[in-house]
Amino acid sequence: MKAVLITENKDLVWSDVANPVLKEGEVLVEIYAAALNRADLMQRAGEYPPPPGCPEWPGLEIAGVIKEMTDEAKAQSKWKVGDRVCALLGGGGYAEYAAVHHSMLMPIPKGLSMIEGAALPEAFATAYLNLFIEGGAKAGDTLLMHAGASGLASVIIPMAKAFGLRVITTVLSEQIAKSIVHLNADVVVDTSTQSIVDVLKAEEKEGRSISIAIDCLGSEKVGECLPYVAYGCRWIMIATLAGDITEVNLRTLFMKNIRLIGSTLRSKPQAVKAQILSSLVKEVWPKVESGQVRPTIYAILPITQAEQAHALLEKGKSVGKVVLVVREEKKC
Repeated sequence: MKAVLITENKDLVWSDVANPVLKEGEVLVEIYAAALNRADLMQRAGEYPPPPGCPEWPGLEIAGVIKEMTDEAKAQSKWKVGDRVCALLGGGGYAEYAAVHHSMLMPIPKGLSMIEGAALPEAFATAYLNLFIEGGAKAGDTLLMHAGASGLASVIIPMAKAFGLRVITTVLSEQIAKSIVHLNADVVVDTSTQSIVDVLKAEEKEGRSISIAIDCLGSEKVGECLPYVAYGCRWIMIATLAGDITEVNLRTLFMKNIRLIGSTLRSKPQAVKAQILSSLVKEVWPKVESGQVRPTIYAILPITQAEQAHALLEKGKSVGKVVLVVREEKKC
């Protein structure tokens, strides 16, 4: 089969590789589409290696069709050959086929294409993990979600709204703010003209302090914002795209009972991921099928143009998910 390999020069090349060998409990998925994540860029840069046992090529979320199953997978699951599925991977999605443990599969929600299905697993599982498990989100909470035009924000914002949260998000320009109107955030902060610190200060004065922050930016702004969050706020760090270092007044942490949480999905044990996926299918898939929550697709490119797809993420101008097509889905 073929997969996208990362060369010594960090180029992405569609190359011949060995076919997957199934371990007990695994199924073989014929991949139709794979979605991009910033973790893919980090892996390409040598900063985020795949977990032990995973393929060397990138790709954390796919959609496709089950082609083969081990006996254990047949005995322990309800899946069958021919099922349309999307899957969460430790790596290896930029390929024609993937070996996937049956617990990492989810049905593609009714009414969604393979391309939309590929945009679900990593982004939706990360959203669920940080909103509900790390963040303890409940109706009436106020969420700060940075980088409102990102693929993850395109999932987290509507998911939070569907479950009754109020949402504040940040963008880099007025143009980007206009491009995410469909996400229905309550407050969109254009950081080219507004200070998020000043906004949070004003929100606190009005009795609407944030109770959860999902932060992919980091930088000195973290320490500057913390004095203006709600008592018991969960500030969840998932990346540090704007800077690794901040200065925190520790008195603020214990006086406000703030929890500063580091969170990554990829490093979680398989059993934890399986539980997250099960919760997604039960609690979130009905909202996806009703249209309350849908992935925002920014660009669709063939798998042979993985370089160009990565460039879209690197420029930071994509609004929603970028998806690679491996094979065309037949229209019924």
